[in-house]
Amino acid sequence: MTTSALEILLALSTPEGMADPYRLYAQLHEIGPVVTFAPGQVAVVGYDEVSTVLRDPGFRHPDLKALVAQIPGLGEHASLEDSEDWILHLDPPEHGRIRGLMSKAFTARRIAGLEPAIARMTDDLLDAVAARGTDGSPVEFMQDFAYLLPVTVICELIGIPESDRAGFRPLARAVTALFDFDSPDELTQADAACLELRGYFASLAAQRRAEPRDDLLSALVQIADSGDGRLSDRELIRNLTLLLVAGFETTTNLLGNGLQLILDDPALGDALRTGEIPVAAFVEEVLRYDSPVQLASGRIGYETELGGVPVAAGDRLMPVLGAANRDPRRFAGPDKFEPLRSEGSPLSFGGGAHFCIGAALARLEATTAFPRLLSRFPDLAAAGEPRRRNGLVLRGFDTLPVRVQ
Repeated sequence: MTTSALEILLALSTPEGMADPYRLYAQLHEIGPVVTFAPGQVAVVGYDEVSTVLRDPGFRHPDLKALVAQIPGLGEHASLEDSEDWILHLDPPEHGRIRGLMSKAFTARRIAGLEPAIARMTDDLLDAVAARGTDGSPVEFMQDFAYLLPVTVICELIGIPESDRAGFRPLARAVTALFDFDSPDELTQADAACLELRGYFASLAAQRRAEPRDDLLSALVQIADSGDGRLSDRELIRNLTLLLVAGFETTTNLLGNGLQLILDDPALGDALRTGEIPVAAFVEEVLRYDSPVQLASGRIGYETELGGVPVAAGDRLMPVLGAANRDPRRFAGPDKFEPLRSEGSPLSFGGGAHFCIGAALARLEATTAFPRLLSRFPDLAAAGEPRRRNGLVLRGFDTLPVRVQ
């Protein structure tokens, strides 16, 4: 019996589908690069077609304000209200106006200048990991390293004091419920986290007004206070929440997904230690093979054709990054982990105007961390079964126990 596109999409939302979406993506690829699974509902799974959707400004984001207004009860959720102003969900001209201001913290020169600091942070964290595992006890890699490195880096960029950082992981994790919720009831914790972060960033912004520093928050506060319309206080506070969450969730997942591949194949770790496999090539293949972000923000179609399939104005498009990265039309043997590929970059960081603002930073953190981790712990090994996080949009681990001695 032939499995329908709708059945495949529904299977992706089951625990089994979230644990291993790639076999289901392969089934979608057999149907085609663009798959209509319900009237007006289109999954885009081909590499070229996803790239087109991400880069073509004719495919616009849904109007979240209008969407929220249509569904009873959604308007009462602070988290959804906050996300309406995230640059992730905005189109021009608002998107370019806000993104242009925030991107000043992510210039190539500034990111490159962070490498020595990231190396020091990595070594300090590895010292702590070594101390925890000195007697052969398991160390929880996600909590003790994969989270702490990127959250430390993004907090340094924003200007969040070190003393305030410990409580951010549960808050940020609660906010990520916005990406994978099935019912409004699941947003309760996200609402509480967004409200707490609103209050925190408002207070910190007031401190930077009184005592500016050399950080992103001080620069943005100065722009918001100029009164020239480039940035409102509301847009500032809400996009700081997005920057905090996106600034470490993707990198945390990248580090965990990459390490699991090494634990599954110790020869891969040896090849990275000797330089037989360049670390930059390894990181790119991790991004392709097991993308930290599986779905891009949805788009609204216009009258056109995509991958040979007609798209009508108003159709809702779902660009599936994880499937695009396993497209057999683009990548030979897409289900094989092959760091020395030459078919080009994955789409894990999106594309076009919404290309991830922190992509270069995430790559730098990963290419700095993996060689130091593997050099420091030549006997690194799994210490139990890892546990994947729930959800399809963000793909990573909740726990990844290892032994370092």
